[in-house]
Amino acid sequence: MSETHIHLLITHLPIFGSILGAFVLIHGIWNKSNATLVAAYNVLIVSAIGAGIAYATGEGAEEAVEHIQGVSKNVVEEHAESALISLIALIVVGCISLIGLFVTLKQSSLIRPFSIAILFASLIAFGLVARTGYLGGQIRHTEIITNAAAPNEKGGGDGD
Repeated sequence: MSETHIHLLITHLPIFGSILGAFVLIHGIWNKSNATLVAAYNVLIVSAIGAGIAYATGEGAEEAVEHIQGVSKNVVEEHAESALISLIALIVVGCISLIGLFVTLKQSSLIRPFSIAILFASLIAFGLVARTGYLGGQIRHTEIITNAAAPNEKGGGDGD
């Protein structure tokens, strides 16, 4: 299995993990369930690890597609820049989730404020990583490109 395969397999984990973690956090906050908060923090920590793996395998995936006809270097670069921002955001979420885990297990009075802060951080991280995934999809899925003509299109579309 190559870095490209790993990259394509793992990239969905940070996207779905960050939003799933947020939903589980909402449920835990709503029901005042520390066990549910712990589960949410674990999902977010795993999502952060997944983001690290996706980022680490991104260079190999880039090398695999950079010479394929129709692949835009600009789209690849934009995806890579977005990936770095997403990685940083998810590392922050993972680290504060570790702190939230500790706070929750110690039955601190800071459980609720930490869980709410982590919820907002995870929603922001989800937005960033979802955008990164969208940009990554544009590399080979030209059907989702909205602001550029398809590579095989010819003419101006005015009937010439």
